[in-house]
Amino acid sequence: MISAVSKFFSIIFLILSCFLYTKSTQAQPVRIAIVIDDIGYRYTDKHALSLPGAVTYSILPHTPYGKKIAIKANAKNKDVMLHIPMEAENGKKLGPGALTSAMSREEVLTSLNASLAEVPFAIGINNHMGSHLTQLNDPMTWTMNFLKQHHLLFLDSKTTRYSKAESIAKLVGVPVRNRHIFLDNQLTDSYITKQFQSLINHAKSQKVAIAIAHPHPETIQVLKRLIPTLAKNNIELVPLSALYSTPDNYQAQIASNE
Repeated sequence: MISAVSKFFSIIFLILSCFLYTKSTQAQPVRIAIVIDDIGYRYTDKHALSLPGAVTYSILPHTPYGKKIAIKANAKNKDVMLHIPMEAENGKKLGPGALTSAMSREEVLTSLNASLAEVPFAIGINNHMGSHLTQLNDPMTWTMNFLKQHHLLFLDSKTTRYSKAESIAKLVGVPVRNRHIFLDNQLTDSYITKQFQSLINHAKSQKVAIAIAHPHPETIQVLKRLIPTLAKNNIELVPLSALYSTPDNYQAQIASNE
């Protein structure tokens, strides 16, 4: 009799455990981060700060308006990153603060230090272009070691599918994520809206999604309309750093790197 009762309660416990686990899994929030990068060259870039919600801002170093916009974003408690120019396969002009394959380790570190000194509250970096540099072991290793030393994260803009940034970051012990969607490769309402829907679809499927957009007036106008629709889709807009908390556990990674 005791054995039968024990089995009965064991079965009930298992059923309740499965139910609670299922509910917990279903209750996991769907989260996205939107990073506005390429900020700093135009006076109008400041209008990106008018976007609603926990938008993240990535600043091109040593640009006419970058530092001022970074300070304003930080004062609004927004995540601020450095958008570091990196050598591209097409040979496009990179601008100040750029990293190239011709640079030595010392030159890479000097450049990164100068960029970080301009925006010392940056939480990490993502690459501006970089389709060539992100494929190279040495520059990526030097960059990731710098990030580890300064407790910074890395977002791979994924300008090439051959990027080694993620694997090297993980090897060095740097918190890393990849961009999933570019929102505004075309500056039309219909295109940005279509890409935004792709972002929502990816987030619902994977629970997490990261988008990159740029401070074009057309982009800002469309995002002001679209960002408030996320709540209707039960999606939370979060600072980029929040996506490094789980499952990657950003703070735990930092502690283990010390």
